Amino acid sequence: MTTPDALSAEDSPAQRYSAYRRRTAGSGPALLDFKTLYDFDLDAFQIEACQALEDGSGVLVAAPTGSGKTVVGEFAVHLALTGGGKCFYTTPIKALSNQKYADLVRRYGPEKVGLLTGDNSVNGEAPIVVMTTEVLRNMLYAGSQTLTGLAFVVMDEVHYLADRFRGAVWEEVIIHVPDSVRIVALSATVSNAEEFGEWLHEVRGDTAVIVDEHRPVPLFQHMLVGSRMYDLFVDTGKGRDRQARLNPQLTRMAVDEVRRAKVNQGRRTGHRRAARPERYRPPARPDVIERLDRAGLLPAITFIFSRAGCDAAVLQCLHAGTRLTSKEEAEEIRAHADLRTADISREDLRILGYTDFVSALERGVAAHHAGMLPTFKEIVEELFTRGMIKAVFATETLALGINMPARTVVIEKLDKWNGEAHVALTPGEYTQLTGRAGRRGIDVEGHAVVVWGPKVDPGSVGGLASTRTYPLNSSFQPSYNMAVNLVGAVGADRARTLLEESFAQFQADRAVVGLARQVHKNEEALAGYAEAAECHLGDFMEYAALRRRLSDREAEMSRERSSARRAEAARSLEHLRPGDVILVPSGRRSGLAVVLDPGVGRRSDGPAPLVLTVSRSVQRLSILDFPRAVEPVERIRIPKSFSPRNPQDRRDLASTLRNKVPHDPKEGRRGRDVPAADDREIADLRDGLRRHPVHGCDKREDHARWAERYFRLERETEQLRRRVEGRSQVIARTFDRVCAVLEQLGYLSGGEVTAEGRRLGRIYNELDLLTAESLRDGLWERLDHAELAACVSALVYESRQSDEAAPPRTPTGNVQDALAAMVRLWGELDAVERDNRVSFLREPDLGFAWTAYRWAKGDDLDEVLLENDMTAGDFVRAVKQLLDLLGQVADAAPPNSHIRKTARRAMDAMRRGVVAYSSVA
Repeated sequence: MTTPDALSAEDSPAQRYSAYRRRTAGSGPALLDFKTLYDFDLDAFQIEACQALEDGSGVLVAAPTGSGKTVVGEFAVHLALTGGGKCFYTTPIKALSNQKYADLVRRYGPEKVGLLTGDNSVNGEAPIVVMTTEVLRNMLYAGSQTLTGLAFVVMDEVHYLADRFRGAVWEEVIIHVPDSVRIVALSATVSNAEEFGEWLHEVRGDTAVIVDEHRPVPLFQHMLVGSRMYDLFVDTGKGRDRQARLNPQLTRMAVDEVRRAKVNQGRRTGHRRAARPERYRPPARPDVIERLDRAGLLPAITFIFSRAGCDAAVLQCLHAGTRLTSKEEAEEIRAHADLRTADISREDLRILGYTDFVSALERGVAAHHAGMLPTFKEIVEELFTRGMIKAVFATETLALGINMPARTVVIEKLDKWNGEAHVALTPGEYTQLTGRAGRRGIDVEGHAVVVWGPKVDPGSVGGLASTRTYPLNSSFQPSYNMAVNLVGAVGADRARTLLEESFAQFQADRAVVGLARQVHKNEEALAGYAEAAECHLGDFMEYAALRRRLSDREAEMSRERSSARRAEAARSLEHLRPGDVILVPSGRRSGLAVVLDPGVGRRSDGPAPLVLTVSRSVQRLSILDFPRAVEPVERIRIPKSFSPRNPQDRRDLASTLRNKVPHDPKEGRRGRDVPAADDREIADLRDGLRRHPVHGCDKREDHARWAERYFRLERETEQLRRRVEGRSQVIARTFDRVCAVLEQLGYLSGGEVTAEGRRLGRIYNELDLLTAESLRDGLWERLDHAELAACVSALVYESRQSDEAAPPRTPTGNVQDALAAMVRLWGELDAVERDNRVSFLREPDLGFAWTAYRWAKGDDLDEVLLENDMTAGDFVRAVKQLLDLLGQVADAAPPNSHIRKTARRAMDAMRRGVVAYSSVA
């Protein structure tokens, strides 16, 4: 691909020299040398960032997906090697670490590059080490010697610090990395990059902020309606007046669909003719791929926000006879897959559905999601990158960092399940997904296609595609492990100060500035209102305060009377019996009714009687239907055979009710309310008002209106002051509460870390405190290796099932006793957290205990997966998380202890089969 500076044989020496000067302008010797490693010219933003690094600054680079941000990270690697220092290249996910490791090994050789993830430890003392961000965080707290000579830390996908589960790790690293180390932060496009850069400058020193919103490959947006593709936007106007607007054809079709839906709804309601079919049905997935193939828009990634949906899409393509590869390509695909799975036993491959997997690959089709075996996912990534796979059906996890660009991205729906509810895609998520479209150096343009469907509105798609506001917001908060490690390293006071340097506090302080400014404006307005309320007869604000006290006291008396009436009504409802005839005093259920069931103890807010009204309606009433006490006006007998569900029974009993009480009786006597005049405080306040000098002022009500404005604004200002106070030092206050919990439990003592605290400092887990407490209380001392694996799994596993699912199966005997003790211990810790106004510890999840137990016992893979109904990818990930925590438990346990030996034995027993297959090629 030619560039503006590309040289031709016809160029004169002067032209060639001029092009050379343009390419090397401002470049230092290291950058000039680095450019020779690439067969293309660097973009302006890449050169600017590299120059800043060579000049001694740290950098923040915010640019679109696929724009080449990693070139800047690779230049940091180059600088470290040429300067005799080290560079750590951190990523948020292991798959991206593995990919980057392979890239750097190809360039620099295996002796200069290392890899450290939870799964792999390869050449960890090399000058270049690729690692997950958590590994670096753990090194910093442990004071690892590997940090010696560290010159650069590259933080790829640094926008992960917004992740509410793991984001704090990025801020911990940025704050705690030695001052001599330069940070290279690589981020997707965010709208507050300057704010993030200011924070980096504050905590890390000189940091250049480079923002580039230009996509190297232009992106075109479309909607697929049936078998026809429409541009999402069309250009209007000319020259400077030219602008893109939503395609009016799509708008008309959307209006037509709404009109058709209303007609159909009317037909269904009226029970007349059958509803007219939808005019624009979503096309079948194989048809979408065929349509893209005809238009030359493959390879494509179709995002389906469901693992089962991805697998189903592959099967649909197979059943439809889709074939996107030649015979030669199919043979090459088979050979590559066989080579990559050579270490996996034939039996395990059979269990994992390898035959169907390869059959789809040979046709150029594949799924990609977290439920797949990691090796299978890597095969898909490798073949897709080589252009062998033409259609991938993926969940949104593929968009998070993996270098796997396509010509086209297809999005089926605009909402997804987030684990709790179906939520709409955000503009940032839409941009992240469509950022995969367009391969630099291969495609002239990229394409994003949204499939028309019942809940896909062109206006919503246009809004997602045109929004450019994706703020990066911190999710940082102190944890127990963080607290003991920080206090142990720098002391409690310094730790508190360090946490106040977090991006979370930086953002909170910025918000406080705006609130404080509003408080100042309100205070100026209050002074003006007070001046406007002045009276020549005396202090009107004093008089107004008396009026307000009187109004508040009268309102308080009214609330007390209302509360007393409600309490009296609740007591009266408790005495009702079946057959009592009552008068419901107000509301849409007012009138006579007979009590079928008093409903005492049914609800926490009071009795809820079930009644039959004179209109034969059965209703469950509540305390809200009775503003005052109710008394039976009559009694009737309810037949033993009466059923509220039987229409004839209801009709007969309602008839008996009408005959027994032919007219609505008068409401029962009302309780006597205490008149406000009888209240001593109210009487004194009224007397004080009459005696006040300004009471007789002829402009009293004019003054009162200004005073009322004063008091209203004063209330608003006080609320703002409380918000300012709540946001100031919020991180430090949370840290103080965390330390209070740790002091109470003996992990800290007088601001010093105890021996138990040092044990807690070696446990990096969401349930770190519960893990440490289980160790300290000896809950696992009597367990063998498989039983320990079962119990520890409850501290890492989080079930995807709802809370209403049946209780999971667990091993009997020692395991059940230990798990029950762990849940009781969690309850005690939860109470301690509530007392200290923090909440970090979720309840242990027993959903993987039986599976972990069986795998540690040596059971076969097919039996384990079949009984727990897990995918291979979920199983491998869960076991690897368990192995990670077992390793931490072994490290935290006393030397030569039973627990340490048992944990090591459990790890050895579980690291087999599909779990043991290395993900590093």
